[in-house]
Amino acid sequence: MPNADVDRAGSDISSPEEVQQQLERILSSPEFRLPERAGRFLEFVVTETLAGRRDYLKAFTIAQAVFGRDASFDAQQDPCVRIEAGRLRRELEHYYLTAGVADRVIITIPRGGYAPVFEVRQWAQLADMPKTGQTAPLLPPGDDWAQAADAVGRDKPNRRLSWHRYWLSAGGAVVVLAAAVAMLQHLKSFNTGNEIPSGAVGRPTIVVERFESASGSGVASDISQGITDDIIEKLVAFNDIVVAAALPHNMDGQLSSQPIYALQGSIRLEGETLRSTARLVRRADGTVIWANNYDADMKVQGLLQTQASLAEDIATAVARPFGAIFQTDTASIAGSADAFSCTLSYYSYRSEMTPQAQEAAKSCLKHAAEKRPDDSNIAAFLSLTYLDEFRFPYQLNTKPTAATLVTAKQLAERAVQLDPKNARALQALMLANFFGNDSTEALRAGEAAYASNPNDTEVAGEYGLRLAMSGKWDRGCELISEAVGKNAGPQGYYEVGMALCAFMRGDIQAAELWSRMSDLNYNPMHRLVLLSILGTLGKSAEAKEQMDWITARSPALILNVRREVVRRLARFEDQERFFAGLEAAGLPVQDDAPNN
Repeated sequence: MPNADVDRAGSDISSPEEVQQQLERILSSPEFRLPERAGRFLEFVVTETLAGRRDYLKAFTIAQAVFGRDASFDAQQDPCVRIEAGRLRRELEHYYLTAGVADRVIITIPRGGYAPVFEVRQWAQLADMPKTGQTAPLLPPGDDWAQAADAVGRDKPNRRLSWHRYWLSAGGAVVVLAAAVAMLQHLKSFNTGNEIPSGAVGRPTIVVERFESASGSGVASDISQGITDDIIEKLVAFNDIVVAAALPHNMDGQLSSQPIYALQGSIRLEGETLRSTARLVRRADGTVIWANNYDADMKVQGLLQTQASLAEDIATAVARPFGAIFQTDTASIAGSADAFSCTLSYYSYRSEMTPQAQEAAKSCLKHAAEKRPDDSNIAAFLSLTYLDEFRFPYQLNTKPTAATLVTAKQLAERAVQLDPKNARALQALMLANFFGNDSTEALRAGEAAYASNPNDTEVAGEYGLRLAMSGKWDRGCELISEAVGKNAGPQGYYEVGMALCAFMRGDIQAAELWSRMSDLNYNPMHRLVLLSILGTLGKSAEAKEQMDWITARSPALILNVRREVVRRLARFEDQERFFAGLEAAGLPVQDDAPNN
């Protein structure tokens, strides 16, 4: 087999057929949740690697083979391959934390390239795995592997997996938390008595433990401390969470009832490569709710920048909106009117996007605001919930009024007054000004929100959208691409922004691709964007399908299409380009119907 089968686990893959079998296992698994295109991507890179052509796996060749792009493809202008590779990496991680927890062959795509790596899990690792209820792993003949298969599922409470192996079996493992490591004092850390400050009540707490050094050298030890400190620095900018220097206790000395998580990890040096693993553990039951590994070449950025970049990736993955914390506990915590429950309710509603979910989130936030009128986050989320009546009226069946906008803006201003550096509050103020037709103040608030926390993917994406729609396409599209690259949620939301970016720069083929990657059922406006793109491309039959959908599901949008487009696209030339595509698709753009 070619050099593709790099084996960091220490065993040899017996044949390419074994890798091919594992590929088929992944593609057929219900836990592999990406669309068919992602399957073609994975199949292509695995097949090419097995054939000894891993050096040819570049964005250009993948774009042609998987995305059907032509020789004019420019990876700098169209990051579709990079974005899809990021999603594929995350989905492979999900697969190996669920259905593939006991699989013998591990397929990963390390960051920094598109060539897969094939690893073999040793039998000792399988013996240590928790019971998962999954089917038996792929095992070759042999007594050792038969014993390993028999051992899968047995509880081994006194055995501890080494860090560089643990991430492969992290899903469902029960981990005994060690005492939290004392950290440097930070703005959001608890005081010396470990009591919960008033501003932290109701928010999930993350205790960042010092990352372990698996290399044993002094340099590696310094890096482990540096990454730990950098992660804390990045995390404290997220207002939805609290970063603790130690396990918090309430006034009675009992362990706090608010959600508490431990962020643990390790680093090791292998030549010029810095490898890091990280996992997020829910302290209440020891469940690993998120795990990932990262590779970085220090020759490219240098040690300090590499360390900072890894810390940024880990902090963003853990604390970003719609991320692990805001998905895992939704079912068990949402329902009461405390701050965290209402935050979960908001993110849950934004994922479901139904009138019922919006009303539930609004009701929860209203009650929470009455109980905690000085909570900046609650005011910000309530403002955003009102503003969604302007952003998504045809999905939520709302009829926003001037009074609604006034309420939303007052809440946003109140949130900023309570915490001028709260990125979520500034985001709400940006949107309130944007839909109030004050683009200057909107972009000023958006700039402040992004400066407050550039790693907040929702802030980056929303600010990017407002910049782009205001005519600042270059900078706006850069931020939208950044948000999509960091897996900003809700899934499929910001891809429509990428479609608009490609459309406005004249790359209509890329625009259609991005539009179809978006969630077309999330908001009828997404369908309208695709309709304009299809009209520009002259695809009349496909355009008719979209027209029929909008006419049947959202007839009010047809009546008010000019108003909705003008409300979002500030420049006349951008409006006219969009309208031209709609008219080519068969939708005459007339003056809006009165009283709508």
